[in-house]
Amino acid sequence: MRVLITGCHGQVGHCLTQQLAGNENTTVLALDKENLDITNQEAVNAAVVEFQPNIIINAAAHTAVDKAEEEVELSYAINRDGPNYLAQAAQRAGAAILHISTDYVFEGNKVGEYQETDTTNPQGVYGESKLAGEIAVANACDKHIILRTAWVFGENGNNFVKTMLRLGATRNELSIVGDQFGGPTYAGDIAHVLIQIAKRITDGGDVEYGVYHYSGLPHVSWFEFAETIFDTAVKQTVILNKPSLTSITTDQYPTPAKRPSNSRLSTDKITKSFAIKASDWTAALNNIQAYKG
Repeated sequence: MRVLITGCHGQVGHCLTQQLAGNENTTVLALDKENLDITNQEAVNAAVVEFQPNIIINAAAHTAVDKAEEEVELSYAINRDGPNYLAQAAQRAGAAILHISTDYVFEGNKVGEYQETDTTNPQGVYGESKLAGEIAVANACDKHIILRTAWVFGENGNNFVKTMLRLGATRNELSIVGDQFGGPTYAGDIAHVLIQIAKRITDGGDVEYGVYHYSGLPHVSWFEFAETIFDTAVKQTVILNKPSLTSITTDQYPTPAKRPSNSRLSTDKITKSFAIKASDWTAALNNIQAYKG
């Protein structure tokens, strides 16, 4: 495999780079925005022509959900135009592109789990720009996998787990939103899944290209997620005392961008197609010390 990774310093990109390091018969070119501006089509084309990947994994994204409401042009440049350039270059090189997307492409008010075939209806700039990126990738490259995920956390980068541990170390009381539900997803699991799919493609296995959902189980609220984080942290003596948690509503915690109340993604399709099970996010917290700092 010759794998080009973009966004290599992000949560998933970091895990991808680590997991692929030293793999036999695998050559990796891991790039971040300092090395490759994916919004620059000429730079993208040059990188792909020079490296000649057979797999491109796009882990680059503008993920600042609230900032996106103001940084509209930047959001679309990174979340739509960049993926489009990468997909076009992949098509010319005969490569497959694996592109990470989000639950924010949905309205977030469905009862039950979202299927890949459900109607998209993003409620903010972030979701709109990510959906535009999905469409661009699908139209530009025949061999594409779009992996929608949600509530990503890991040892690298900023995420909910790290925020909770930081706040829990200094505060006795915390208010956490309890009416938004989803599946926390470990970044290392997302990376592992992308590598499994990439290997299937390069080995010539049967692959149904298109959109897949991958996230964690069990589904919980942010409040329930926080409870588990602190219970685990206290058990492993990462923090001495669990702060008092209060469940609040979305209306009590207003944000510039609307959050989905339901981010539950069905992982049935990816399990059936690739024998990939949902992320076990509770297991990913077993080494919670790694998330501190």
